[in-house]
Amino acid sequence: MRKTDVSDDEELGELEDRTEALTLRSKRTERARKRQAKKAKKPNREPRDLLSLPYELVLEILALLRPSDVFNLMRVSRAYHGFIAQEERRISRDITSWRYVCLEKCFRLPVLMQNIDPSIRDYVQSPERQELLIIHKKPYQHVQAPDPAEVCTCLTCLLRWSSLCLVVDFARWQWNLENGEPIPMIPRGKHPEWNQTLIASNATIIQKALRSPLWHARVLEAHLDSTTRSIRRHAANKGNKRRRFRMSKEEMESGSDLFLERSGPPSLDFPFHRDNYYMLEAYLPNRGWNADRESWMYVPAEQHDTDLQYIVRWAERRQKAATEAGA
Repeated sequence: MRKTDVSDDEELGELEDRTEALTLRSKRTERARKRQAKKAKKPNREPRDLLSLPYELVLEILALLRPSDVFNLMRVSRAYHGFIAQEERRISRDITSWRYVCLEKCFRLPVLMQNIDPSIRDYVQSPERQELLIIHKKPYQHVQAPDPAEVCTCLTCLLRWSSLCLVVDFARWQWNLENGEPIPMIPRGKHPEWNQTLIASNATIIQKALRSPLWHARVLEAHLDSTTRSIRRHAANKGNKRRRFRMSKEEMESGSDLFLERSGPPSLDFPFHRDNYYMLEAYLPNRGWNADRESWMYVPAEQHDTDLQYIVRWAERRQKAATEAGA
């Protein structure tokens, strides 16, 4: 019988590929591997923008800005707007606590009627009492009277409203004062449209400040700017020998009002007319110099509550008198 020929491949069987990649164990490749692994585990610490920083650090940075800078930052993106709107009260408090230590106490906000005890609102808004306030509500051409349905009309709040409106108006005329451009004078009894539009715009800003602490801080920033420019302007007038607040160039550029805590001339006289702006340097109401303590004493924030108590007693006396008269 003939023997069948078998090939070498069939005799060896099916080949199986068992080759493996050689492991590189040189020192150079080991160092490169370690660097690559470390880089992969290391987080990307480079911040992409301000909001990628830690939360508290962002708040501390914003507290160093001026209120106008914070408003500009809110316009950058929705993310910035949302963050600042959420933390507006805290940011405003931190800015005011070191920039406007003096001005904050001089220009407190009037109280909204919605924040007054409902049992007292009728007394505050009574027509009889509103008639008594005509002399305080319609005496000025450069200040719009507050809405009694929105703002408390106790004497303290009326003075606060008038002072804040004047701050905005005074800031609007700084260019004229610095460039020698006369401020338009309005004859007594006249109400030109341009002036009504201007004082309404000023009142709108104060209405925003009543509800937004950042807007209140912005008003204080504007008045500090007006005050420093006025002091610098009058100091340059060698013929003006009046006493004034001492202010260095560094203090003027610091954006802080701490130099106003030093002794200086009386600063509470209300400018009843825009003509008073020419000689006005520092309008800082609601405070007086105490010679014994050698410091300024400020009207306390609780003065509003004291005025409300007076209004309640006034209303009770009128009710009692009406009852006795009808008996």
